[in-house]
Amino acid sequence: MNRFFNPHCPDMKRSLWNFFLWKIGHYDASTPHPLPPKDFSYPALTQTFDPSSPSAIWIGHATFLIEIDGFHILTDPVWDEHCSPIPIRALKRKHEAPIALGDLPPIDCVLLSHNHYDHLDAKTVAHLHSFHPNLEWIVPIGLKRWFHRRGIEQVTEVNWWQAHEILGQAKITAVPSQHFSGRSLWDKNKSLWNGYVLERNGKRLYFTGDTGYNTIDFKAIGSHFPHMDLSLIPIGTYLPRAFMSPVHCSPWDAVEIHKDVKSRFSLGMHWKTFRLSEEPLDSPPYDLFCAMQEKNVPFETFLPIEPGTQVNW
Repeated sequence: MNRFFNPHCPDMKRSLWNFFLWKIGHYDASTPHPLPPKDFSYPALTQTFDPSSPSAIWIGHATFLIEIDGFHILTDPVWDEHCSPIPIRALKRKHEAPIALGDLPPIDCVLLSHNHYDHLDAKTVAHLHSFHPNLEWIVPIGLKRWFHRRGIEQVTEVNWWQAHEILGQAKITAVPSQHFSGRSLWDKNKSLWNGYVLERNGKRLYFTGDTGYNTIDFKAIGSHFPHMDLSLIPIGTYLPRAFMSPVHCSPWDAVEIHKDVKSRFSLGMHWKTFRLSEEPLDSPPYDLFCAMQEKNVPFETFLPIEPGTQVNW
């Protein structure tokens, strides 16, 4: 099988040797990354929640529960205690999911960005299939077989810029992201990695998936769509930058994506839930604040909400 690649970032530096170099400090910055002040609070007004308007709840990491006029979407659902094939203490969840799997409303579709363990969790998939057997799984090219082996048939593979209609309920377009795939030493990049734009009843949702930043893909997404009503953008897992930047956004990169796609409102993800990099768990909101301030972007347009927080968009 052919392997997928990133056209705008050919050197991803994701080998075991590079991982070893990271762990022994080869990629450490010459100056320490500034820590958040002890009294820091992100400067944005608290919303008044309207249950009749479209909503988003951050479950944790890259998992959101989205509602648009009775249509329910999950992104990269992970409810397990560990983001690894076997329980590893360092990869244990830092915050419990605020909603139990059994308490979810009827789910219409899942947007799955790629197959890494912190985004594709077999236990969660099995539970969701049991509770919601009619939901449709939207996945990147190369992942349908993984679901079929588990007896799940309602799966649609989509390539970058390919659109798919869900029974007249929503239109979903797969869009580029800059990342990689693999669940073992032998399947690296044998399936694709996607972002998604979902459109329903005049509302437009953008889920970036897991991604690094480049100056081409996100501007292309912004040119293809007039604006985004809600964007879900990673703000965590970014230090050390010399190692992480090809595949994981920093908060500064996240703000660039927010601007490139003309997002009216964005929420930060991929932080606080699992510790997968060197930055402290509480650093992303402060670094997002610094990036927003430097780039003169209104704070209320991009929020680092807490797990379980429900907001309108």
